Amino acid sequence: MTRSNNTVKVHILGKEYQIACPLEERDAVLASARRLDERMQELRDSRAVLGLERIAVMAALSLTNELLQQEMRADALARSIQARVDSLHRLMDGVIEEN
Repeated sequence: MTRSNNTVKVHILGKEYQIACPLEERDAVLASARRLDERMQELRDSRAVLGLERIAVMAALSLTNELLQQEMRADALARSIQARVDSLHRLMDGVIEEN
């Protein structure tokens, strides 16, 4: 599949950015920009963080923390599923041996 690069305009804290991305990733880039903009606005509006650079870093840390937590939950779920599959294999092997 050929991936054609296009650009998409996103708005973050009132500023427009033009981002190059494959056409098939356009919706994901727009959704990501909206999420980042929302997080940065929350931080700016809380007045707990001042300065665009600090807001950007805090938003990046917050979103990265969420991503890592999701990855840890996904890994734990994958291990749980694999343990269940292994258990079912052992059960099936036992049934086959009995017959």
